[in-house]
Amino acid sequence: MTSSENLSENHNAPFITVGDLSGAIKRTLEGAFDYVRVRGEITRPSFPASGHIYFSLKDDKHAIGAVVWKWSASKLDMLPEEGLDVIVTGKVTAFSGQSKYQIDVRSIEIAGEGAYLKQLEERRKKLEAEGLFAAEGKKQLPAFPRVIGVVTSPTGAVIQDILHRLRDRFGVHVLVWPVLVQGQGSAEQVADAITGFNALDKTSSLPRPDLLIIARGGGAIEDLMSFNEEIVVRAAFASQIPLISSIGHETDTTLLDFVADKRAPTPTAAAEMATPVMAELAARLADWQARMMGAMARRLSDASQQLSGLSRGLTHPVEKLNAQSQSLDFAHNKLIRQTEQRLFSAETKLNQLAMRLVPPHQQLAKMARRFDQNAEKLTPAFKAIWERKSALFSQNVRLLDANSFTKVLERGFVLVKDDTGKALKSASQAAAGAEVSLVFHDGAKQAQIITTDDGGMPPRPKPKTTRSKPKQSANGQEELF
Repeated sequence: MTSSENLSENHNAPFITVGDLSGAIKRTLEGAFDYVRVRGEITRPSFPASGHIYFSLKDDKHAIGAVVWKWSASKLDMLPEEGLDVIVTGKVTAFSGQSKYQIDVRSIEIAGEGAYLKQLEERRKKLEAEGLFAAEGKKQLPAFPRVIGVVTSPTGAVIQDILHRLRDRFGVHVLVWPVLVQGQGSAEQVADAITGFNALDKTSSLPRPDLLIIARGGGAIEDLMSFNEEIVVRAAFASQIPLISSIGHETDTTLLDFVADKRAPTPTAAAEMATPVMAELAARLADWQARMMGAMARRLSDASQQLSGLSRGLTHPVEKLNAQSQSLDFAHNKLIRQTEQRLFSAETKLNQLAMRLVPPHQQLAKMARRFDQNAEKLTPAFKAIWERKSALFSQNVRLLDANSFTKVLERGFVLVKDDTGKALKSASQAAAGAEVSLVFHDGAKQAQIITTDDGGMPPRPKPKTTRSKPKQSANGQEELF
């Protein structure tokens, strides 16, 4: 069978549409790779307004696209960041609209502790460069806080240790803002708690804390990840309430520790740092009270003697208060009158200005009418100027043509120029023997200047005649003919 016959048979074979082929490829691809775990480096992450997340996973030679749909993004333990070495879990799916395939990501995890520490160090340097860890921004802890806000998990030993130590040392009002301390959404909850405590004011039903404690028990480095998130660090930096960080054990360090006003190695230490010891405070207060009472007794005795001496020359306080009260009433009345006058004057001026204002649409309409009127006036004026200038130009052309020297030459005159092309206006300018040009109306001729003694025209040269020499005869006589 020839190739042409094969081609003819192929032409008669049944065909499928582009959509059918694309759908078949999509089903085959998604059926073969419905669950994959891929390790790679995140590159070009983007977060459009749709809520979806797009990025690429690459190694040293290859790259594959990845997408996290909006409904899956809220369940991630971490968000994609440029250059982060991760392991993603999901399935391979095809996007038939562009004939490309990609990974539908359901979870992201750090590929190794080293990569996480590298990411953490880069974030620390970035935030430090912005000044979030500067010592100048640290706030002094209050010596005697009345209300302490605690951000931690409502269950577990941490909150119990803090409350127990606070009761032993100093009685304060404690507000607990329960949050998740690890896992998806915990960083956002901690940041919201810090912001929420700062938002309390006198109008709130709860008192505003004088001090905040952010606490969590120990755990692996992944468990403390929420307190390294940028959203938590920035919320702590923006807090107007002094803040103590107590995350993990004494050897654990998070970025929250760098931005906090104080760092406590344990939650119990945070409670001790926040409040004084009750017994020590009571003893100190008793000592201060005794010293204050003695000082006050001496001061009162001295003041009583001075008062007795000065009271004799002083005006009675009631009389002075009455006079000051009357002056105050006068000043108050004057202030009210002046204020009313100024308000009335301002109101009058405002009404006048309001009456002078023209609505914008009226101003635009007026300007449009003025523009049309000017346009109507401009067209005939421009036409008249053009006609007048054209007539003047034609007149000047005719006048210039009439006064042209070529018209004079056509009447029989000749223009004499020297060898440099300069016109000769008098006979004194023409030297004898000089070469000149005679310009006629239809051309030019060369000539030479010749002068006579009397300044007239030179004589016409006479024609030359030849005189024959007389012949001699044989006898030596000249012959006449």
